Formats: sequence, C-alpha cells, structure tokens
Amino acid sequence: MSIARLLSRSWPAPALLTWVLAWALCKALADAGAPYWAVLALPAALGVVLAQWPAVAATRWRAVFVAAGFPVSAVVTGLEKAGVAGMMAPGSWVWLLPLGLLLLAYPVRAWRDAPLFPTPAGALDELPRHAPLKPGARVLDAGCGLGDGLRALRQAYPQVALHGTEWSWPWALACRLRCPWARVRRGDMWAQPWDGFDLVYLFQRPESMPQAIDKARRELKAGAWLVSLEFEAPGLAPHARIDLTPTRSVWVYRLH
Repeated sequence: MSIARLLSRSWPAPALLTWVLAWALCKALADAGAPYWAVLALPAALGVVLAQWPAVAATRWRAVFVAAGFPVSAVVTGLEKAGVAGMMAPGSWVWLLPLGLLLLAYPVRAWRDAPLFPTPAGALDELPRHAPLKPGARVLDAGCGLGDGLRALRQAYPQVALHGTEWSWPWALACRLRCPWARVRRGDMWAQPWDGFDLVYLFQRPESMPQAIDKARRELKAGAWLVSLEFEAPGLAPHARIDLTPTRSVWVYRLH
C-alpha cells in the first residue's frame, strides 16, 4: 500500500503514520552519523510539511497535533546528543501513554466518525422555533461524546425524552454521569436504528455526512428532523439555518 493511500486513512491514522515516519527518519539519520541538529530538525520539518497536506490534517488543530508530535515526543524521550541511544530505556516510552489513553477513549473503529468536539452551550436554544416537538418526543444525539449536545438539547427541549449513543465506553460512562436524565447507550450510532426518533442531532464531520444523510433518508419517518451542527447535508434542502457565528451554523432538515 502506498504512503499516499495510508495517509488518506481516517483520522487519527494519518497523524500516527506521520509520527512513525518522523521517528524512522530520526533513527536513520542518527545511524548514519548525521549532525545532531539534522537528527532533530529534519524529522520535525517532515512533520510540519506533512501537516500542510489536507489528506493528513484537514483542520488547523489537526495540523498543530501532527506537526507537534515528533518534537514533543523527542523532548519527553530525552534524546541524547548522538541521536537515539536512549530510545529503548523504559522511561523513553512514556510518550506512548497519552497515545494509549487516546486509543482507549477513541478506539480505532470510531476513527471514521468525528473526534470529541463538544456542542457549545446554548447553541441549540433557537432550535424549537424551527423544529417544534411535542412533549415526550424521542430525540437522539448520535455520537454524544461527553454529553454537551444532550445538555444543549435538554435546555432547548426540556419536555422530550433524550437518548444518546457513543461508541467510546469511557465517553459513554462519563456522559451517563453528566446526563443522568438521558438514556445513554454504548454502541455504534450507524448500526442503531433511527426510525423511532422524532429528531436526530449530529455534530459529525464533512467526511461522515453522506453516510448520515443516507441513513436519515432510509430510516427517519416522514416529518422527523435531522439537525447538524456546523456541517451542511449535501443533497437535502434545509428547512432552516441558524447562524451562531459567521463560520458556524445549525442546519435543520425535515424528512419527507
């Protein structure tokens, strides 16, 4: 498989591969007896260059994480002047602990979905004016993370039955603790049927929106609502658009 194809994989796979390539270059330079500055500067430069590639880092914050990966890990491992002489010391793998925690909280199966982007407080306050719901209506936050979306939905619709689905079990557990009034299940939001809900709320990313649109068309009943924070649903005509900032909107769609 080519490097370009590997780098195009779902986030954070491109970041992990970039860091591996930077460390491989670092070791190769050290083994070749390159100057100390080159052993550190060239792998760091590789990370910065790859971070400019949209296939690797489509957003500014992703670019920061990709570019900072090698320098941060190099500082923590305490590279010796000769290059990588101390890499196999037990303490040199400390930088992998945050990565392990990341994989625990954000497992590989969830990489195709959005990372943890919390819904801002009050972002859905205007939603009832455009998507009215009856008391007791069933509302799903698909990919509820730590529960910020559920909290915003509760503030907007205090009389509805709120549900949340989250694949990461640490996030699902934390969400249950933060939102005891909602029914939060740990599971795959794409495998869960949506046909029993009156409104489905999403804060995904552009790459996963086509899948959400297809699922909504197949499973949501006529008259149900699909609400997306920030990302438009191409192919669906919006019922309303609520502008929060010049660059962020809530998109409201009604299924027919």
